[in-house]
Amino acid sequence: MIPLLSVVVPFYNVEPYITECLKSLAAQTLDDLEVILVDDGSVDGSRRVAEDFVARDERFVLIGQRNLGPGPARNQGIRQARGTYLAFADSDDVVPPEAYERLVGKLAETGSDLACGAVRRLVDGELEESILHEKVFRRPQLCTHITDKQVLIRDRTVWNKVYRRDFWERCGLRFPAGIYEDVPVAMQAHVLATSVDMVGEVVYHWRKREEGGTSITQRRSELPNLQERLAAIRAVRAFLDERAPELLDGFDALVLEKDTLFLFQALERCEEDPEPLLELGRAWQAELGPHVLATAPSLRRLELHLLGRGLVDELRTVREFRRGREDVTRVVPRGRRVANWYGDYPFFRDRRLRIPDEVFDARDELKLIARVDSCERAGAAYRLRGHVAIHRVDRKIPKVGLWLSDGRRRIPLETRRKGRYGVVAAIDPERLEGGGPWRLQVRAEMRGLVLKGWCRDGEANTAWRFSVPGWSRSGMDMPQ
Repeated sequence: MIPLLSVVVPFYNVEPYITECLKSLAAQTLDDLEVILVDDGSVDGSRRVAEDFVARDERFVLIGQRNLGPGPARNQGIRQARGTYLAFADSDDVVPPEAYERLVGKLAETGSDLACGAVRRLVDGELEESILHEKVFRRPQLCTHITDKQVLIRDRTVWNKVYRRDFWERCGLRFPAGIYEDVPVAMQAHVLATSVDMVGEVVYHWRKREEGGTSITQRRSELPNLQERLAAIRAVRAFLDERAPELLDGFDALVLEKDTLFLFQALERCEEDPEPLLELGRAWQAELGPHVLATAPSLRRLELHLLGRGLVDELRTVREFRRGREDVTRVVPRGRRVANWYGDYPFFRDRRLRIPDEVFDARDELKLIARVDSCERAGAAYRLRGHVAIHRVDRKIPKVGLWLSDGRRRIPLETRRKGRYGVVAAIDPERLEGGGPWRLQVRAEMRGLVLKGWCRDGEANTAWRFSVPGWSRSGMDMPQ
């Protein structure tokens, strides 16, 4: 009988890990599946483990090829696949028991071309957040698309997904040879899909191998590895430029945030002539859009500036500075009445290197922090206590204004300062009759910098709201 789902698992010299991976596939709550194991020329005991699973479970199939890499191995497995749906798993990772049932269930419900879910990193037997996938699956959504949900530009792995096989074949998707074969395919699938389902549950455990291993992840700072990473970046950018140019800035920003780290790490560890790495770094920067380079965070701009000038020792100093900061790096003003705001990084005050001020410019990175800590009855009024500061600026704000707004009226509040960041204000409920619920807005001004925002409710991310007890537009009491 034709299985509902085909799972393709390429493997190469993963004897310490493959058993746990295959056990997780055998234990799936969706049991109508086949697991196609592709031996990519292993020379350790991985194949024996695979043969044992094939002998015990008729859903497991083993095929082999000479060592060509994970991309060709996956393509070989796809040619053998018979399922209505298609999935991939790496042989050193683990798939949670209900993952495929959830993903296939969503596709059956919606008719979308692919479904994707959250990822956790498996580190020394414990699960941690996957930094690569952070922020992607906080808000699940069905029948969406990467051009509408652009956070999906960060979802560039193939193994946290289930695809409709007819979609895969219709689009002619195929893995290229090389190390980073999955990134171009994952992006192509997202763009070519008619619709995509995002589930909030964790559907994949991505293993971080122990130090000293030989996985691709651990060789990512080697020059050939970095060259292949750049080739994958170029392939994705060429595809996006043709099919979805509105995604290019988001992709470039992700490359600057994540991929460039490995280039910096290679330069930090380099004990030989760094020029091949520097040349690669310049080529890397040349691929990215000028807007993204100009709007990169200031500390990253400094790193890129030093890389572009070949200042390896200075780059190492900045990288050590970044790692050594236990708190956030300060932003400081420079100027008399109207100041510019700069990151207080190494070489900021070093005129010898002649680094332009705009490299350190951090004005756009400043954010207002405003929260209400308490609001209590005090006689006929309410006493509000809060906290107002500017993230990364370790200074008292000279001018702070507060007012209540319900979208129609704005009621200014008399505000007193208490300590470095505290604010106290009185609310007269008689002034608020006939309106509400009210939100609290704040305006902060310092050295020509003006920031506005809504006050949060304590440490929560929600806006603080105030309603006059005993009155509401609906006639229902809305107590505090």
